[in-house]
Amino acid sequence: MPDTSPISDWQKEIAIACEQYQPGVEPAGLYEPIRYILGLGGKRLRPVLVLAACDLMGGNPYDAIAPALGIELFHNFTLMHDDIMDQAPLRRNKATVHARWNINTAILSGDAMLVKAYQQFEACAPEVYGNVMKLFSKTALEVCEGQQLDMDFEAREDVALDEYMHMILMKTAVLLAASLKIGAYVADASERDADALYEFGLYNGLAFQLMDDWLDVFGDSGEVGKQVGGDILANKKTWFWLSVLKHGTEEQKALLKKWSAIHDQPDEKVAVIRDLFLSLSLDQMGLSEMKRYHQKAFQSLDSVSVPDERKEPMRSYFSALLSRTK
Repeated sequence: MPDTSPISDWQKEIAIACEQYQPGVEPAGLYEPIRYILGLGGKRLRPVLVLAACDLMGGNPYDAIAPALGIELFHNFTLMHDDIMDQAPLRRNKATVHARWNINTAILSGDAMLVKAYQQFEACAPEVYGNVMKLFSKTALEVCEGQQLDMDFEAREDVALDEYMHMILMKTAVLLAASLKIGAYVADASERDADALYEFGLYNGLAFQLMDDWLDVFGDSGEVGKQVGGDILANKKTWFWLSVLKHGTEEQKALLKKWSAIHDQPDEKVAVIRDLFLSLSLDQMGLSEMKRYHQKAFQSLDSVSVPDERKEPMRSYFSALLSRTK
């Protein structure tokens, strides 16, 4: 993660808040999994953005710690349930909740985590509580809709690129955007500035997911920290996969279809499909698309009515995030 002051200070505050958070004591079987998944760490990007946006707009970031923790609780609730749906054994190189306990525990603890997320927003000042809760509830539902679209795409062969972009907007980008806007609300920013920060988060969220897709195919496994090509092996309909269907020749599409049915030659499958992507220059096209969204994000940030020098930490932070190698 980038270490851009003062944002690095907010990372430390969020780490402390997560470490000190006590969801409850009894029954232990309900609350221990919540403490466990929060303790796994991760980027904690979303809660950091709540504090950073509040700071940017002249508010007191410490007033935003409770809603920021609410965002982190919600995000980890989605991860807990996603891991069940994906039958994933590991999360951040540790056993997932359902693997360490069981599926029923992970479902119920996840449900409790969602309720606990809502409770964190009760600390918001009365004059901003309504706006914060309306945005959070809308966003929470959109994330669920995005997850359903992602699941639906697994059974479809006719997914279009614009459908994929809409799915990642709902599944990933809206929560980044809402994190920034909630921070602006806590700072009592104008609706215009709050909306501009929301757009800033939305476009960067799209760029962020495209970079994840890119790294899974073209990243260095030593730097990424995992074997590249996982999306290819899972026949995941990423921007790159769908770009072959949009821009490829009939022969290239047939090659992709052929290898999508092969599951017993993982190394060769990754190599062949990666070469197919390269033959269409999708590595460069993907980076260009990511940069296009990144530039649109900065245009939105430019319109926020605070001095440019106050925006520099946010600008540097996202530039570092989107030039990462893992």
